[in-house]
Amino acid sequence: MLFPQSAHSGQPLTCMALGPITPGADIPDIRGFYAGPELDGLEQTPAWAPTHSPLLLEHAQNTYLHPGLTGYRITQDPDGIHAGRSWSPRFLVESQPEQTADSLTIKAGDEDAQLGLETRVEAMAGGSLRIRHTLRNLGADPFLLEGLEVRLPLDDEQTQILDFAGRHERERSPQRHDLADGAWVREFRWGRTGFEGPVVMVGTPGFNFHHGRVLCVQPAWSGNTVFRVDRNSSTPAGVSAGELLMPGEVVLDQGQEYSTPWIVVTASDHGMDPIMNSLHDWERTLPEHPREQPVILNVWEAITFNHDFNTLRDLADLAARIGAERLVLDDGWFHLRRDDKAGLGDWWVDPAVWPQGLEPLVDYVHKLGMQFGLWFEPEMINPDSDACRDHPEWVMRASSRNPELQRNQLVLDLTNPQAFDHVLEAMTKVLESCQIDYVKWDHNRDLLEAGSQTHGGAPAIHEQTLAYYRLLDTLRARFPTVEWESCASGGGRIDLGVIEKIRRFWNSDMTDALSRQLIQRWTEQTVAPEYIGAHISQPSSQQTGRTYGLDFRAATAVFGSMGIEWDIRQAGEEDLERLKEWITWYKVNRGFLHSGHVVRLDLADPSVLAHGVVAPDRSRAIMAHVQLDESLHNRGVYLRIPGLDPKARYRLAWTGPAKPRASLEHLDPIGPLGDAEVTGTYLERVGIRIPRCQPETIRLIDLVRV
Repeated sequence: MLFPQSAHSGQPLTCMALGPITPGADIPDIRGFYAGPELDGLEQTPAWAPTHSPLLLEHAQNTYLHPGLTGYRITQDPDGIHAGRSWSPRFLVESQPEQTADSLTIKAGDEDAQLGLETRVEAMAGGSLRIRHTLRNLGADPFLLEGLEVRLPLDDEQTQILDFAGRHERERSPQRHDLADGAWVREFRWGRTGFEGPVVMVGTPGFNFHHGRVLCVQPAWSGNTVFRVDRNSSTPAGVSAGELLMPGEVVLDQGQEYSTPWIVVTASDHGMDPIMNSLHDWERTLPEHPREQPVILNVWEAITFNHDFNTLRDLADLAARIGAERLVLDDGWFHLRRDDKAGLGDWWVDPAVWPQGLEPLVDYVHKLGMQFGLWFEPEMINPDSDACRDHPEWVMRASSRNPELQRNQLVLDLTNPQAFDHVLEAMTKVLESCQIDYVKWDHNRDLLEAGSQTHGGAPAIHEQTLAYYRLLDTLRARFPTVEWESCASGGGRIDLGVIEKIRRFWNSDMTDALSRQLIQRWTEQTVAPEYIGAHISQPSSQQTGRTYGLDFRAATAVFGSMGIEWDIRQAGEEDLERLKEWITWYKVNRGFLHSGHVVRLDLADPSVLAHGVVAPDRSRAIMAHVQLDESLHNRGVYLRIPGLDPKARYRLAWTGPAKPRASLEHLDPIGPLGDAEVTGTYLERVGIRIPRCQPETIRLIDLVRV
């Protein structure tokens, strides 16, 4: 069978084949996640081999941990209704697996439980794997499914867990835990992906970007998810992941089936960076992958809800002058929408603000040579809207009362066909009215008590997630030239499910450059930088009040999908010219920055970050040295850069519009090593010493093979 093996060369997962799977045998396993070639071709695992760890845990296999399948059959006879049947199956392989060069499908069943199970493993471009189970009810009585999870084994030395905390404007903050006997369980019940980013990595203690044996697991799903890392006195540790199902969300009648989300699995013997780049390599093969991200001006922080053609015309003129390529009109253009208290659900252009519709603005933007983008929040509804007044049954709720409001809004039940069609046709009408090139799709509240009134208030997050995918896919098919951005109060819906459908993520509503350094650093763990919207804010942040120089703000943005979130009418001529210089530099270098392997350095000084991009052929790299705060000492740091050609020689030079101030920071004006040429081995083992620099400053270094 296929199984992932950590590559000792520093590359991420590869796939190998092990011996035949015999019909009538138990569900196959991954025989020790880091098993070596000595097991290749063995039909039976010898006593000295790693302990088996099945992809589906079953109590029938003498396991006392949480089973991979939880659920039961409901039967009815003259004596009454009986629950709790078929709750502990033992699945046996039914036939020879179906195997191709990059996939394996195993079919199993339990005649007593009248259940069938199909497990599919696929190799992904870049070296990761994705795995899913499909459960089928073969019996006449319904089967109430409570959970179905894929399990991956851990090495006995992998005893440290890294996952993420997060909140609005502070997404994906790493946190670590030590593994012990028992279960570590992480549930994401937001009804959307969440600000944490559902992903778990387990590795050897102290693993970092370039050291340690690490396993990364994440569901490709935009709804509720669950992880567990567990072990007990007799069963080795493993990671399980799947969709978190609410009560009664999946009831399988005879012949019906349920598939887990794809569970994406990546492993590395050399820390987290190979995992990151494995996922980036896969993302760059997707049909919707953005080949070249345009520079965006989003007008939200400039005008909020105060829409006015003349103001937007002036912003568009300045945007075109400095080289922006797309203007995005954010919230506030539709019926009743003068603030965030009304209008969601009423998706038509408000004639009180736009008496001639959006066409004059759209045409003006296009004549300037820019694309035009528009904001929607299709899954939400305000109580103060015509849609809600006319159709209160479209609100998601568990009972006769509405859930608590968040941002003055409720969730629109897309599982209701009438509500779904209302949004679909309203958006279609707007998108047909003029040439809209881009849609920013927002989602500004969690799904609290999210029941469907079409089913008596029963939970509907599973079906709502599928309806979201269906709505987006339908609109994509109707408008194939429109590009789509996923936004959910910032970074609340960034996952490996929706990434196959969109071209950009709004990474965070936090545009403060200092905060963005860490948010972007950890979002890149699973998402390639070209997907990550990174905007240059106004000098004083609207979120924090902190003030930064333009060069710091711009150098933070250029590694992602660069944009501007600033009322540039307030910028002086000097700043406008500097913005133009940064935009020009970005356009020259974005093809390189968005095609190479991302590198993040582990540094001893917590006041300094360093990151960059290395070309796939190792001919070039661009690195950033980021001084976040005052260092505690004057020793500086050494940037030791992996991934270069060890024998080749490189010349280093400062790059970007902002060159280091040599007299202040004691740096050579040519580059960090002056005229010297050094080998890739030198740069990896000795590195570049950068002295202590001023806080909130960035130096960009261009390394070119000579």
